[in-house]
Order: sequence, then structure tokens, then C-alpha cells
Amino acid sequence: MWNLLRKLKGMNRQEFKKQLHAEDPTFRVAVTCAGGLLLILVLWFIQHGLCYVSTDDAFIEGHVVPISPKVSAHVTNVLVNDNQEVKAGDPLIELDANDYRVRDQMAKADLQAAEAEAEKAHTDAARYSKLNTEDEVSKQQLDMAVLRTQIADAKVAAAKARVEQADLEVSYTKIYAPIDGHVTKKSVEVGQLIQVGQPLLAIVSREKWVVANFKETQLTAMHPGQKVSIRIDTYPHKTFKGRVDSIQRGTGARFSLLPPENATGNYVKVVQRVPVKIVFDEAPNKKYPLALGMSAVPEVKVR
Repeated sequence: MWNLLRKLKGMNRQEFKKQLHAEDPTFRVAVTCAGGLLLILVLWFIQHGLCYVSTDDAFIEGHVVPISPKVSAHVTNVLVNDNQEVKAGDPLIELDANDYRVRDQMAKADLQAAEAEAEKAHTDAARYSKLNTEDEVSKQQLDMAVLRTQIADAKVAAAKARVEQADLEVSYTKIYAPIDGHVTKKSVEVGQLIQVGQPLLAIVSREKWVVANFKETQLTAMHPGQKVSIRIDTYPHKTFKGRVDSIQRGTGARFSLLPPENATGNYVKVVQRVPVKIVFDEAPNKKYPLALGMSAVPEVKVR
């Protein structure tokens, strides 16, 4: 076939007609096969263009869970490294808990005192109730004794709440991984004084998907559930399988920091892009690790 193409390339129009009308059947068969192959390729491209839509404006996305403390303290131990894989419940960071343990002990001591006071108030109320039945104390004195028991019970409830709060603060000095994933953006070191809500690191979930920004003219026949072939620029020889999960109910420009105001100024129509979420059908493969922001090229079978 290549020899035929090279031969045709070197011919002019008159030579081609002369060779075609010659009685050499091999040349005619070769020309016919080449024309048939070209026709098949053209038909394939037309059919592929009608049945598939693709875009190179697509990227890998996933859940990013920020890790921040609930209490202020010095960092005593950092148990993870950059990009380390962790599982839900794994310890990440330990904080100095001495101050919070002291507060916890003080709260428990206050609870014991409140319980002792409540016990005495209930004993007095029981004694006043018995004496009232014998007309040895007035109803007013009994009511005051009952009121003291209610106040004492309220103090016990408040003391228990303070103990619970203190216990929580002690538990907050140990930070655990909330999900399975990989450690990223670690910015915490031993000895650092951290504040409540300060970002320490983030965990990128194992679950990944593709956000593809298709032109609005490409969404005519697209709907959730359609099969998708995904190529990642990092792995050009690997084709991932997926499906359309959902189509965002709004263009990317509509949710930008400065959405366009088409009612003002001169209007120029611009084809908008709509984010489409594409999920992978196959489980994550350690042989092909995916990082957030990687470029992808999804191809959706719409017909």
C-alpha cells in the first residue's frame, strides 16, 4: 500500500490516467482498495463525530478535608509526613494536654462538691417532709427545703456539663484522620502554638472523579449514565472507563467570582461551558495514582 502511495505521488495526471487505462489489473485493484479504505476512514470519522463528544478542558477532582484543631495548645507530636497514606481513625497530631487535664480535674472536683451539697439538700428535704406531717415545721420551711434541692440538682447538672466539656477538650488534644486518603499541605511542626480553626494539613480522599467543562452545544444528547472513555495526560497509554454522573445546573461563568452582566454594555454571544461530573467505573489503582488537578480528556458516547 505504501509503495502504491509513493508511486501515485510521483505521477502526474496524464501518467495516472495512462496507468489506470492500462491492462495491468494489479494497479486497478490497488487504486480501488485505496479509495475504499479512504471512504471507510471518512465514514468512520463522520460516525464517530456524531456518536461521541469530547473535550480537553477537564481535570481530576476529589474531596479535600481540611484538618484544624478545636483547642489552642502547643504541638507535642506530628505523626504523619507529607503525602503519607492514612486511614480513617489514624492519629495525626498530638497537642499538649496538661492545661486541659487540670481543668478536667477541677471540673470533677466541683462536681463532687455539688453532688455532696445536693445529697445534703435532699436529706434535709426528706427530714422537713417528715416533720411537716407531724406539724413540727411549717409548709413554708418545707417549700424552702424542696427549693434548695432543686437548686442543688441544677448545680449538679451544670457541674456534669463542665466535666463533659473538659473531657472533650482533653480528647481534642489528639487529632485523628476523619477519612481514608493522603496527607497534603502539611504546615504543622512540633513546638508550634496553634489556634482554634488554624489549618494544619489536608487529606485528599481516595475517591476521585473528573470535572469536564463541555461546551453547551455538546450537551444536546448528553445525560447521566452514558459511558465515558477517559484518557489522563500522565498515563497516555491507559484508557480509564467511567460514566456521566451529573450535569451542573449552571455554567461555569455563572458561578464565577464576577459573573457576566449581559444586560449592560454591548453584548457578544460566547459559547458557554457547563461542568459535567464523570465518575470512574473501576476502583483506584495504585499503579496509576491520580492527583487533583491532573489534565484529562473524556470522550462521552452520546448515541
